[in-house]
Amino acid sequence: MEIEIYFEPVSIDFVKTTNENAPLRLGDKIIKYEKKDSFPDLSDINIAIIGVKEDRNALQNIGCADAPDVIRSCFYELFPGNYINKIADLGNIIPGHTVEDTYFAVSNVIAELIKNKIVPIILGGSQDISYANYRAYEQLGQIINIATIDSSFDVGYENTEITSKSFLSKIILHQPSYLFNYTNIGYQTYLVDQQAIDLMSNLLFDAYRLGNVREKIEEVEPYIRNVDMLSFDITAIRMSDAPGNAYALPNGFYGEEACQIARYAGISDKLTSFGFYEYNPRFDNKKQTASLISQIIWYFVDGYYNRKNDFPHIQKDDYFKYNVSVKDNKQEIVFFKSKKSDRWWMEVPCPTEINKNYQRHYLVPCSYNDYLSALKDEMPDRWWQVYQKLM
Repeated sequence: MEIEIYFEPVSIDFVKTTNENAPLRLGDKIIKYEKKDSFPDLSDINIAIIGVKEDRNALQNIGCADAPDVIRSCFYELFPGNYINKIADLGNIIPGHTVEDTYFAVSNVIAELIKNKIVPIILGGSQDISYANYRAYEQLGQIINIATIDSSFDVGYENTEITSKSFLSKIILHQPSYLFNYTNIGYQTYLVDQQAIDLMSNLLFDAYRLGNVREKIEEVEPYIRNVDMLSFDITAIRMSDAPGNAYALPNGFYGEEACQIARYAGISDKLTSFGFYEYNPRFDNKKQTASLISQIIWYFVDGYYNRKNDFPHIQKDDYFKYNVSVKDNKQEIVFFKSKKSDRWWMEVPCPTEINKNYQRHYLVPCSYNDYLSALKDEMPDRWWQVYQKLM
């Protein structure tokens, strides 16, 4: 892969373990791009860390470009879980002459990594980098689902330039479109214009309020399992746990909940890129936020190495199949339950002429509660929403 032209080496000072009898930390085990002409061999790598020191389109959060190296300094100090480490830190993408140049580099790098079955962990930088992440899938010709962990929707206003607060509208309006579904997890209603909420509904997108999500955090797992790309805005975590942001808020997820969501992302067979944005070291206290982010990433990595590879499209013989008739037998919903993980999916009817393009989307991750709803003759919301998109 000839992507090294986009990178500069990692420049943080990490004190390596010198005692051969001492346990090795992640910083000792991760393959790092540390000096020129020594770019890592990626042929046996599963996960790649890339820093994007870009904040020219950040709104009132200038300084978040300094985030990648601070996050690294905390992540390297953690100990790995019980798995064989195949992680590479590729360094930081060299900022372009313009922001669009940086987007171009980010898209090319991510597309190449995904093409080679390597999951990139993007350390931003401002959240508009998510747009560049999305453009990588355009290069691959892949229709995808996107989720953001965010206190708002970041749709901006019509004809506004792309910023960290308007990148989503650029993704929605981009042509040709490769977006099948968008999911917001954790929005706070008083921070969102009602028109934006109506827009989400009209576009058949998913939006889940913070209170509803925190009440049943385990229900986040099917939402996350359905996405290809996850964008995490630090403002989704409450100020007491993550003060390192210009927009830090008193309400939000607790750190433990953010770690749990990241692990759900890690164990998802479908998810192929994960980005973390808007952390600003200038507002951080004793690296508290950077430490939390490093732990969130740790949980994502741990989840990745515990994937079950049980997406039903692969091998349906490994599943229990349940047929449930609803609405006076007018509609039948087919459920699949994995024998490996006990996770559930629903099959949504897909027209033959578009079956090939949407084969990754008509098998919808769900929960046991969706199955129980169908047994009560109630059409699960998840099923109905996807059905409307496909029809």
